[in-house]
Amino acid sequence: MRIYKFGGASLKNAQGIKNVGKNILTDKDIKKGVIVSAIGNTTNQLEEIVEALKTNNQVTFRYLVDLLYRSHIQIASDLLTVRLNVTLDFLEQQFVYLNEKIHKPFSENEDYEYDQIVSIGEIISSKILEAYLTENVSNVTWINAKELIRTNANYKQAEVDWTKTNELILNKYSDIEKNTNIFITQGFIGSTREGITTTLGREGSDYSAAIFAYTLNAESLTIWKDVPGMLNADPKWFDETIQLPHISFQEAIELAYYGANVIHPKTIKPLQNKNIPLYVKSFIDPTLQGSIIDAEIQDDTLIPSFIFKMNQLKISITPKDFSFIAEEKLSQIFNSISSVNAHINLMQNSAISFDFVIDNKKGVRELLTKEFEKEYTISFKDELELVTIRHYDQETIQRVILDKEIILTQQTKHTTRMLMRDLL
Repeated sequence: MRIYKFGGASLKNAQGIKNVGKNILTDKDIKKGVIVSAIGNTTNQLEEIVEALKTNNQVTFRYLVDLLYRSHIQIASDLLTVRLNVTLDFLEQQFVYLNEKIHKPFSENEDYEYDQIVSIGEIISSKILEAYLTENVSNVTWINAKELIRTNANYKQAEVDWTKTNELILNKYSDIEKNTNIFITQGFIGSTREGITTTLGREGSDYSAAIFAYTLNAESLTIWKDVPGMLNADPKWFDETIQLPHISFQEAIELAYYGANVIHPKTIKPLQNKNIPLYVKSFIDPTLQGSIIDAEIQDDTLIPSFIFKMNQLKISITPKDFSFIAEEKLSQIFNSISSVNAHINLMQNSAISFDFVIDNKKGVRELLTKEFEKEYTISFKDELELVTIRHYDQETIQRVILDKEIILTQQTKHTTRMLMRDLL
């Protein structure tokens, strides 16, 4: 059993889905589980639909839903023949459900509403892919991840109940194994024990694929992307990137922790626990070697890796009574930051001050001001960037600090982190 995961970029149109099908149908005798994301930018469009619902903007809502409906109808029509009508009927049902949302009250729990709507993207993409594969090979089975990935009710960031999820997946696979070589299911989504849809967080399809790989004791997991493999930096922010042909599970966890966006942070640990190798390959040219993540550590330090976080906000707080920043105060500070759904990217404290760096999301400054203004003096610095270098040397540091003002630096044996901004 091999597990494949395909993201939205690989499924962006009918030709893309045909190419995905070609990659899946290579080595037809090997059983495969295929986990897919929503098509193209569907998740972003569904998030806009959630916002239109929240603000009761009916004109925008109807326009966005119609636009999304037409794009999926077009892809299905360009792709399918025998399975076209049944697929169009299924799409119609999903969009009827979506359109009816405008007539219902928007939940006080916005995250709950988000999960019910945004999860539709994976459902319809997986159905279209299943229909295409069924036209080309008979033994394909579509399964609903919402019936298999059991979670709590922490909407938008649901935690997996591993014991129940393992039981559900194994029972389902034992039912279909004899009659199918390929199953298609969705990434990113699950449900509570009451059957209410949840999601695992943005880019959570990688995590879903790791869950299936772990439970089914897969030979490997392959994540198919529009890059030749894992790179040592994001090409948007760094020139002359280098491919990482091989790194260890531990190194991948470190990179994910610091913000590398090639692999979802929760993806690695289940694979490491069962020593299941993870391949990152190009769906554009599958003949390329790609990258492999496994238990071997010998190559980890060969190539420095750069992680860039732009649009960072540094917040400094000092107790108005000049009391120490001790354990009790730190606990209160972390709870306040968590309560506004902010994530600390870097932190540093002294006896009477605490500095932390977060993504400068809309409204976060105002929310944190409300949390801290009674007990603390607060100051902000924005328009910052945070650079993390794994396996650095002085040459790599000089390369990224050129024409920069260094605001804060933290350094360990293997990792240096620098908060900085452009020199005026």
